Amino acid sequence: MVWPFLTIYTSEKLLLPMAAVTSLMTFNSVSGFVASIAAGSLVDYFGRKGIMVVGLFGSAVVYLGYIFAVDYWQFGLLMFASGMFGPLYRVGTDAILADMVPPEGRAQAYSLFRMGRNVGVALGPILGGLVLSRTYNIGFMIAAIALASFGLIILLFLRETLQRQENAKRENLRDQLRVLSQALKNKVFVRMVGSFTLMEICATLMWVILAVYAKQNYGIQESRYSWIPTTNALMVIFLQVGITRITQKYPETKVMPVGAAFYPVAMILVAISGSFWGFLLAMVVMTFGELITAPTATAFVANLAPPDQRGRYLGFFGLAWYVALSVGPMSAGFLTDSISIQAPWYAGALIGVVSVAAFLSLRKFEPVKAEAA
Repeated sequence: MVWPFLTIYTSEKLLLPMAAVTSLMTFNSVSGFVASIAAGSLVDYFGRKGIMVVGLFGSAVVYLGYIFAVDYWQFGLLMFASGMFGPLYRVGTDAILADMVPPEGRAQAYSLFRMGRNVGVALGPILGGLVLSRTYNIGFMIAAIALASFGLIILLFLRETLQRQENAKRENLRDQLRVLSQALKNKVFVRMVGSFTLMEICATLMWVILAVYAKQNYGIQESRYSWIPTTNALMVIFLQVGITRITQKYPETKVMPVGAAFYPVAMILVAISGSFWGFLLAMVVMTFGELITAPTATAFVANLAPPDQRGRYLGFFGLAWYVALSVGPMSAGFLTDSISIQAPWYAGALIGVVSVAAFLSLRKFEPVKAEAA
């Protein structure tokens, strides 16, 4: 309901240049970067369920805080807190799916999960666009109540999936960080994270910048713009499972470059468009890339990780979004203020092309053999 419109809200509340507004996302990305590393260790150390509940309740408090924020530093603090809590739920769910599903079924499992999650993503922006065009405060309150309610459902009904052996010793922080150090020595894993990060820079422009870009430059209001993120979610709901059934027949290293190729095309469409329909088409194109690449990439990483280290591998993989979030929006703000409003989108297209090349470089490595669950 709220997240796609946060840049509009902060821009109108603070009345600052685009570079200053987009720099707030850096607070979110820095804390999210740290939290994604910690989240992997936490879900492997304490279990999946409790960490997910902490993340949801913490996020609910953050949304309530936006109601009272009026200064730049207050928004920065809330963005920082949002980045700390957000990864806890995401990494927990990724680890639970890897615990429950054998390697050969994980791509399909992640696609089913994305489909279910996007039912909410489809409804949220439409409701948010209607509510937020009148008052943002009610939207923040509804979002906080929804997150807290979901956290309560998980607390009461979700089963813990982390299995510990009787004689297993809990690792200390040094042991946990050693796992990350070992992961960074895995050339396939590092190239995978780098490739995905470049692709995600394009995604951050669509999810963070496009809403304020469309409203400030072309007068597209929240209530109409909401159909753009909703289209993304509807495509995931109705197309994700079918597309994954097709893509899982092919090696991941051949599938991911194809999906990544849709992202630079979407960037060009935004740059040359000046209307709602042009922006909607760009989202449709990018979503096809997302449908092809996202579950394939997650399964690829899950299959790389030893069973007792999946949380940390998936947590580190989640850093791609936060690195992209620290680079994409802030760079877009500077390019907008110093060159032109289209400059960020052309730069995004160039980065998207580099992403495709990076994914193609994965082909020279031996295919990953999935381990037994």
